[in-house]
Amino acid sequence: MAIAALTVTTAACGGSSPDASPSAASTKTVTVFAAASLTGTFTEIGKAFEAGNPGTAVRFNFGSSATLAQQIVQGAPADVFAAASPATMKTVTDASLAAAPTTFTRNKLEIAVPSDNPAKVNGLADLAKPEVKVALCAEQVPCGAAAVKALEAAGVKITPVTLEQDVKATLTKVELGEVDAALVYRTDVIASGGKVKGIPFPEADKVINDYPIAALTKAPSGDLAQRFVDLVVSKQGTDVLTKAGFEAP
Repeated sequence: MAIAALTVTTAACGGSSPDASPSAASTKTVTVFAAASLTGTFTEIGKAFEAGNPGTAVRFNFGSSATLAQQIVQGAPADVFAAASPATMKTVTDASLAAAPTTFTRNKLEIAVPSDNPAKVNGLADLAKPEVKVALCAEQVPCGAAAVKALEAAGVKITPVTLEQDVKATLTKVELGEVDAALVYRTDVIASGGKVKGIPFPEADKVINDYPIAALTKAPSGDLAQRFVDLVVSKQGTDVLTKAGFEAP
């Protein structure tokens, strides 16, 4: 899985001598594993962290919370884990790799459809129509687990044409016109910038996902890890999240 690096680079003056950029060797890095639905907000928070902590760089690994949790348990070097559900965080705490996670935000589902909504989807019941092609997250990842619970609450049974490993991949199926609808987070609909239309549904209120974050007990950069967590749970971090459509915990 690709790890996106957020680093501040400064052009050295007067050539490419190894001594021209001594600060590069002293840069400290904090590595954050975070749910795919946090990509936009954490990228913004990461830039703020770098600005407030000169000489630091934030590296992100965004993806399925379930996959990230397994990577951490298997020894992947990480400082912070931000999950899209308590269940996926529990995988890490049960392995004694994180202690006392903090719930920092919440998110809920919407139906995402193409902007012109060709299948005329108006609610969960429409997803059960045989002619409607639906994408869901796989059940083992938080957006998929929430979708299953929402559909059960509505008494709707559907047969998805695809099960994706994270919410971004699920939304992409709608953006590319490969499906008529998908169940994704409201924040991902907003982040699409109008590429898709979001349709709220009442059952989403019954399956709101809490997002926990923790500095990892074996963090290579423990001090920076806690500072990053502190920024996420601060008013500054909360403002970034709520602006993107997340809810306060």
